[in-house]
Amino acid sequence: MLRRRPASAPRSAQTPTVRGARPSLRELVLAALAGGASLFSFEPFGWWPLQFLLLAYLFYRVGLGNSVKRATLLGWAFGFGWSVGAMHWLYILMTRFAHLPAILGAIGIVLLGLYMGLFGAFALGAATWLRRRWALPLGAFVMVALPVAWGVSEWMRGWVFTGFPWSVSGYAHVSAPLAGYAPLIGVYGIGVLVALCAACLVMLTQRKRLQAVGLLAALLAVGAVLRTVEWTQETGAPISVRLLQGNVPQDQKFDQAFLTSILDKYHAMITAAPADLIATPETAIPSFPQQLPPNYLESLQRFASTSGSALAVGIPLLDGPRQYANSVIALTPQPAPYRYDKAHLVPFGEFIPPGFRWFTDMLNIPLNDATRGKAMQLPFAVKDQLVLPNICYEDVFGEEIAYQLRNAPRPATLLLNMSNLSWYGQSYAIPQHLQISRMRTLETGRPMLRSTNDGATAIIDGRGVVRQALPFYTEGVLSATVRGTSGFTPYIRFGNYTFLLLGGLALAGAWLSGRNYRKKKADVE
Repeated sequence: MLRRRPASAPRSAQTPTVRGARPSLRELVLAALAGGASLFSFEPFGWWPLQFLLLAYLFYRVGLGNSVKRATLLGWAFGFGWSVGAMHWLYILMTRFAHLPAILGAIGIVLLGLYMGLFGAFALGAATWLRRRWALPLGAFVMVALPVAWGVSEWMRGWVFTGFPWSVSGYAHVSAPLAGYAPLIGVYGIGVLVALCAACLVMLTQRKRLQAVGLLAALLAVGAVLRTVEWTQETGAPISVRLLQGNVPQDQKFDQAFLTSILDKYHAMITAAPADLIATPETAIPSFPQQLPPNYLESLQRFASTSGSALAVGIPLLDGPRQYANSVIALTPQPAPYRYDKAHLVPFGEFIPPGFRWFTDMLNIPLNDATRGKAMQLPFAVKDQLVLPNICYEDVFGEEIAYQLRNAPRPATLLLNMSNLSWYGQSYAIPQHLQISRMRTLETGRPMLRSTNDGATAIIDGRGVVRQALPFYTEGVLSATVRGTSGFTPYIRFGNYTFLLLGGLALAGAWLSGRNYRKKKADVE
């Protein structure tokens, strides 16, 4: 078991259980397997307590020594397994639709895992460096340095090289007690609390195990109570919505041979019945307006005007030679131009990082070099409600949605996600994305409407609960009545600054703990 050394012991005796600066191959493999098992903490499995156990195992192994190199390598292995386990479905995109050979697809997943593992390496390496630098006692290291570093590393995943924060730990807890903290500190703050719960399990091996049990129980109990708090209020009259799920096979979507049938399908689905809001998936219309049959969009506008329906249509828009955007247009009963352009683009899929055109050409993904939309874009009105679109994985970036809400002259009352995850086949990508959308509703207190090509087309209320959903991989229309909300949660007001400030204060407390520890040691000596 981990044991805190006596104050009079020499520094080299702090952690006598492990010697050497590097973990063994066996330890690295076990760390990677533990990281990979995190897949089961996310949907469709939802075994969220497993995350506490996996992180506790990692923290325990790191706590056995104070070598920065050892901690960094263990963190890298764990992060590698976490990434490969949670996002293995990217292999389907690379091989089935980008037509890479299987070996190259596997190499791509491994390279992604090695890159994503760097964030785990940073978390554990940085925490261990602070342990050595500040001479942190075991409790401060496990209970403060490791959880804060873990949360900061996940936050960094959200912006380094434009960010890819899919499957950060907080998403596993949308149905768990820790979800109550989302309106306060967001998904990254929940990640810190997840790591703190894991640290409590590690401290069960120490003398103050009762305090660890008490803290763990308190964290979960307070979260459960916070889930009962109403941060926003319903506003305006309810509106009727129809959310379309076309289930167009991905290998047909951008094939000109199928264009007419796709256009006919969505035209028929849109005009089948009126509703206050009718929404299509992302790029439901897979061609630029200039390439559509004459009067196609005009006929949709006529339907909107005669039926009193507002249409949110996913379509790419051409603005010049090789200049186009992944966009949403709104066709409303009183015609007024509205356009939303996707602002946070997918690396390699929607924008080409410098020096990687050769790679994106090999992937052969259509519309892979789009123009980035503005960070601040306004909602459009549907009767009493204001609807703010986001496209596909833009809803992974909660701080960007919060930014638009707090800076809009008239903040949105409803969020609308329009997605196409058909690139990833029948995989875990869809339930994971639904889980991400649920976190956005928890952070903002805003209901989310989701219109997707083959799932998950759903209605999520402002408390993160899926009220209605269509079966995956089917064609259908989800009809319902929804009502938006107004008011700001603390997360809308302050974004990620709250969790970063609290983390900084916690680290300051750990530094003081280390300082007092050194002083007591000096007094004894």
